[in-house]
Amino acid sequence: MSQRSMQALFNPSSIAVIGASANPERAGNLVMKNLLAGGFSGPIMPVSPKYTAVMGVLAYPSIMMLPIKPDLAIICTRASRVPELVETLAQFGCKTAIIMASGMAQESDETGQNLLHLALAHAKRYGMRLLGPNSLGMLFPNIGLNASLTHTNAKLGKIAFLSQSSAICTTVLDWANNKGIGFSAIISLGDAADVDFDELLDYLGKDSQTSAIILYLDAINEKRHFLSAARAASRNKPILVLKSGRSIEGMQAAKLHTGGTQGNDAVYDAAFRRAGMLRVHSLVALFAAVESLAHSIQLKGERLAIISNGGGPAILAADELIIKGGKLAQLSAATTAALSAVLPRAWSGQNPIDLVGDANGQRYCQALAVVFNSGDADAILILHSPSASQDSLTIAQEIHDCINTLPAHKGINILTNWAGEDSAYPARKFLNRAGIATYRTPEGAVNAFMQMVEYRRNQKLLQEVPVSISKLIPKDTVKARHLLNLARARGQYQLATHETGEILAAYGLNTIDTDFALDTKGALKIAKQLGYPVALKLKSNDIMYKSDVHCVMLNLQTEAELIQAAQQMLIRVNQTLPNAHIEGLIIQKMALTAGAQELRLAVIHDEVFGPALCLGEGGSEWDPTRDAAVALPPLNMALARYMLIQALKTNKIKDRHLPAGLDLDAICVILTKISQLVIDCPEIKSLDINPLLASGDNICCLDVSMELNPQETEPLNRLAIMPYPVELEETTALNNGMNIMIRPILPEDEPQHLVFDNALSAEDRYLRYFGARSAMTHEEMAVLTQIDYAREMAFIATYDKDGETITLGAVRASIDPDNTEAEFAMAVRSDYQGLGLGKLLLQKIIGYYQQQGTERLTGYTMFTNQNMARLAKSLGFIVSFDMEEQLIKMEMPLAKSFQ
Repeated sequence: MSQRSMQALFNPSSIAVIGASANPERAGNLVMKNLLAGGFSGPIMPVSPKYTAVMGVLAYPSIMMLPIKPDLAIICTRASRVPELVETLAQFGCKTAIIMASGMAQESDETGQNLLHLALAHAKRYGMRLLGPNSLGMLFPNIGLNASLTHTNAKLGKIAFLSQSSAICTTVLDWANNKGIGFSAIISLGDAADVDFDELLDYLGKDSQTSAIILYLDAINEKRHFLSAARAASRNKPILVLKSGRSIEGMQAAKLHTGGTQGNDAVYDAAFRRAGMLRVHSLVALFAAVESLAHSIQLKGERLAIISNGGGPAILAADELIIKGGKLAQLSAATTAALSAVLPRAWSGQNPIDLVGDANGQRYCQALAVVFNSGDADAILILHSPSASQDSLTIAQEIHDCINTLPAHKGINILTNWAGEDSAYPARKFLNRAGIATYRTPEGAVNAFMQMVEYRRNQKLLQEVPVSISKLIPKDTVKARHLLNLARARGQYQLATHETGEILAAYGLNTIDTDFALDTKGALKIAKQLGYPVALKLKSNDIMYKSDVHCVMLNLQTEAELIQAAQQMLIRVNQTLPNAHIEGLIIQKMALTAGAQELRLAVIHDEVFGPALCLGEGGSEWDPTRDAAVALPPLNMALARYMLIQALKTNKIKDRHLPAGLDLDAICVILTKISQLVIDCPEIKSLDINPLLASGDNICCLDVSMELNPQETEPLNRLAIMPYPVELEETTALNNGMNIMIRPILPEDEPQHLVFDNALSAEDRYLRYFGARSAMTHEEMAVLTQIDYAREMAFIATYDKDGETITLGAVRASIDPDNTEAEFAMAVRSDYQGLGLGKLLLQKIIGYYQQQGTERLTGYTMFTNQNMARLAKSLGFIVSFDMEEQLIKMEMPLAKSFQ
């Protein structure tokens, strides 16, 4: 995935229009019109054998007749011609192309070859990149580029909009122009057969012209690349996403629209949250989000103050805020007194601040200034309802002037709602043009604010330091996989409770004593061994919900009761499901359920994202992706808690306030254990624990159903997020004989990593950070410890001393999206230098990137750090000196081995 070729797409120096036309009904005409109207400064070269010139621009009869190699070609011809044109352009040296034709994936040429596959093969052979097919094109207002079929140009702004739908592109563009909102980029991906969301997110995440990114998508093509790119970009700027296909019918329509695999919507939700993105569910919400992003700054907190000239709209706004989980700002006594000094005696005396119906611009401005400077609020919502005594537009203008006098450094967001239509529209139009976020209703304004709050909460939750539970997982992966493979060798791909007990026990998961009998005689023998009371269940893969047909009998106290229960089950099944194949009977020791709450925990296999964990309360009509909170593995304790909070907040789990209660930590441990089981055992396709019996910290898997993959699966590629690479852990010794471990960093390492960083001497910190710097903040440490193993690596050296793990050194490197170059940085604790630790860490990172197929490893250090330069040179780095920057550069081609 070449970011270098992406530069030619984002900032082309020359453009060729293939199929340019003088016919106003042709795509080639509209593209030429938009290119010329946009003000692009580079050469625009129409290619057409039919015309001498198109719109006054000299045309060329063929691609090979072009005077220069274009950075970008826009192919405006019918689908059947595209493969040949792509091949010619690629041979000519063109770097990127936009394909506007649709239907290529469904058409073949005269030899039977698929048109899309043929075009992609030609482009790949020569290193050319393709946007589309079925693309509307793209707009970059900062360089005057409108290489699209849009009906209008875009204004310049700081928002990037990426969409798989051309119609959504034009709709958003039309709305934004009306609101005076601009964009840094608008890109229509179409079918995204080559250039996809991940590469665009990588580019825009680092683009200084872009402060926020909005996505519209039907489906994604590559889960891991998408989530890695989204996670990296969302650390720096907000990403909002609108995804179609929330219903089954919608999913089918989306598949017809852009093709691709359609995963479950709830799993998409979980993936978006995990990557730190915020999802909106409608065009109305998307418009509100665009408005917020265009005019807002990053929230410092969640307290909202409401200023209004009427009680009703303010109460509606307050209701919506509280229902959505927001916080009303509490006014201090000093703030209340300051407001009382400038407002009528009849003002509300609290937040919401009702200025009374005859409020003029001056009154609004006085209240706004007091609240803004009070420190009581993080955002202020100004509401205005039409008044016979005051002009709406005049008040809006006075508030605008007031806002310009307020100190921007306080970082307080201001939102507005001018309610109504005829009298309010000019005011809303003015506020839009003035760069002040405004909405049609109080509820719409609050929802926009809550989107900002939700994004802030997501980011904070993802930065939480998880509690380490590695010692609480007595995992025996070898045993679990051996048992799973024995079952597969028998041709057994459906395992019941009695067949999963040992597998779950290998990961410290408790089950009730359970066994299987072919008939009633065998069931009696097992029940005697287990001891009464017992539960009896019919075993049949043809009956999904056995309790619905009374094939589960509980609390059987005697042999007679067991015999009678078994007979009644068989009679009922023969009457209601005569074709069901009955394998036998499952006998289970009765669990002590008094005071316990029944939960349901499942692992499903999603077509797009692979394994996903679902937590809810179950029931025969249970749909895990509708009635459960969903999360993607791997989970740690912080992520498991996030999942559990989601389940409680959305009523997927209700706290029944039973005597033992729900022990949240205990449930999080179970979630983390199941996550680890799924990661370690690719043989498991799905798992259903129903019920999971929770009684305080005592949690037991009562009934278990497990489905196995019939074929071998690649252990890691099936996961959407790369898990902790335990295979990279290594125990070694320093020169003084001290045994240490070198391993990848974990989020749980944050506290010790802060201790390590603070333990560096002033000189070492200066060399490490190329200057003096203060102690790391939690947010900075979260970035260093919560890494994405798919695109960066950090190894730490640890030593266990008196029961405490001490971090002695660290080396980290991040890879560019092309896997061409990894840049490393390293530090060793000042009191552990001279023991060979630096050499071990550097060798570790070299070996890792050699295995990744990276072309070269580079690093920089200051002139004064001669020890680092000598070490690098001894390991095979080419060391050079940059006199201008006063830096030492270390570079190693990774085909070269080290001693």
